[in-house]
Amino acid sequence: MHAQSLPIDDFGEIDAEIGEAFARSALALLAEAGVEPAAVKALGSHGQTVRHRPSAKHPFTLQIGDPNRIAERTGISTVADFRRRDMAAGGQGAPLVCALHAALFSAASEPRAVLNLGGIANFTLLAPGQTVRGFDTGPANCLLDAWALRHLGRACDEGGAFAASGCVDGVLLRELLADEYFARPLPKSTGREHFHLAWLDAHLVRHASLAIADVQATLLEFTVCSIAGALAQHAADTRRVIACGGGVHNARLMQRLGSALAERLGHACVLETSAAHGLDPDFVEATAFAWLARQRLSGLPGNCVDVTGAVGPRVLGAVYPA
Repeated sequence: MHAQSLPIDDFGEIDAEIGEAFARSALALLAEAGVEPAAVKALGSHGQTVRHRPSAKHPFTLQIGDPNRIAERTGISTVADFRRRDMAAGGQGAPLVCALHAALFSAASEPRAVLNLGGIANFTLLAPGQTVRGFDTGPANCLLDAWALRHLGRACDEGGAFAASGCVDGVLLRELLADEYFARPLPKSTGREHFHLAWLDAHLVRHASLAIADVQATLLEFTVCSIAGALAQHAADTRRVIACGGGVHNARLMQRLGSALAERLGHACVLETSAAHGLDPDFVEATAFAWLARQRLSGLPGNCVDVTGAVGPRVLGAVYPA
């Protein structure tokens, strides 16, 4: 993801290898669920993003995981490459989950926001009588996970215990929040290409004496402040935030986020997970790309133009028949 160059042979091989891995995963899931492949109309495969450059001279996004191999190995038609058509139409190609969020979580009587706490955090803003809006707020778990992996050897900070053991450094926090991304106007999207360990290390040069737990505590507060600040700026009347993604399992993050939302919005705001609305928070994004695959097969658009900035609704994705 962060390499400045990569041999074409290496790129081709890993694209094929990941496609094979995705196919095995799909077949294993079907076997576990007792569902025959013939019963499945299509698979929706987002792919693994390795580069997302919506602000480049020639904007592009690149996902790997060859869908031809998924269709060939599973015998199931596969829909993939969802983002590039939106980009071709002048959009950011992200976030794409907003259309599903609107379909599942809107309420005519209450302004709501759906918050996806993945590697990157993104909001879908659902205000009664208004068009759907949404954007990436910045990091959710990506920096927290990377710091925990570097110093604990674990893929994540279970429950936020590592962060809870440290103290927030206010100076470092202000420096992180001064990143130019947060001042950009909507529409906007970002990724690990921007917020990654090398980015963090560049800031830490001036804070070499900080304890590693204090860095983790500051990163958690950085996530919280960037999310709460974004909602206060763009949808301050929100009364309910419905959270999904891996970050909902970080108890410390959810606790701090609940407090920060009330403080920044200036009124009571319910923070709950999508489980309260019938959908496991771990599966919302997977559900979204299954839903987008259905939209493609039905010839229906999958983007929200006020979210991505595309010039119009577009049918997203390419079909790789069984």
